[in-house]
Amino acid sequence: MILARIVGTVVSTRKDPRLEGKALLIVKPISLDGQDESGYLVAVDAVGAGYRETVLVVSGSSARMASECKDRPVDAAIIGIVDTVKLDDAHEGELAAASKNK
Repeated sequence: MILARIVGTVVSTRKDPRLEGKALLIVKPISLDGQDESGYLVAVDAVGAGYRETVLVVSGSSARMASECKDRPVDAAIIGIVDTVKLDDAHEGELAAASKNK
């Protein structure tokens, strides 16, 4: 799974009929501390996520297993809206130290 933030939308008036009515959102992968990572993905929204929300994205065959994406030509799907990300104490300190060194 990929932790990502919704940064935009894609409008496609002509597409595979199996994608009609499905929201296509642009997501940017993020690190555990919320910092942007490289690249972007276009993902089908299976959960009703909104702009700037942090989400969970799956890709490949896992994306086609999401309830909204079965039997559809999908390579990435948003399958969850993230409320919080919490690491154990040891890893939280490691993440804080890595953030300071950037």
